[in-house]
Amino acid sequence: MRIVFGAKVAVLIATLAAPLAAQDSPIQLSLFTPVQIVPETKGVSAVRLNLIYSVNTSVRYVDLGLVNITSGGASAGVQWALVALNKGSFSGWQNAAGAVTEGRFEGLQTGWYTSAKSGQGVQIGLVNTAGDWSGLQLGFVNYTKRLDGLQIGLINIIKEGGQFPFFPIVNWSF
Repeated sequence: MRIVFGAKVAVLIATLAAPLAAQDSPIQLSLFTPVQIVPETKGVSAVRLNLIYSVNTSVRYVDLGLVNITSGGASAGVQWALVALNKGSFSGWQNAAGAVTEGRFEGLQTGWYTSAKSGQGVQIGLVNTAGDWSGLQLGFVNYTKRLDGLQIGLINIIKEGGQFPFFPIVNWSF
């Protein structure tokens, strides 16, 4: 009876440990790529800190540094940097002087320049751009190809299907 129970526990531990071994690294410390703990071909599952810049496939939870680049995976959490570039998707809060997500963005994007291929949430910046956006754009210049929401700013442009193609102060499309 003890041998059977022990074997079941061993199989359970092995089954649970296998996915953990395949997961991304929990912590990344980087001076600049390639001088970093985790190679750029791997993701980071908890915290990435970089002094100059770092490249990884994705980052979850906390991403802090001067130039933060993800090369195509799904990232989520808080990303604060001077320049933040996500070549994949991002959900959470992205804050940078230049905050760019080349894939789908969901959440809050803040900075001097914010950009997303598509997404939903809030963009707050001097210049906000998006392909398809659902939510609020708040800035001096707001541009989107298609909008389901509201733009508030000095210059507001909705390329397709907006209430007005260009309108100062406020523009919308619902």
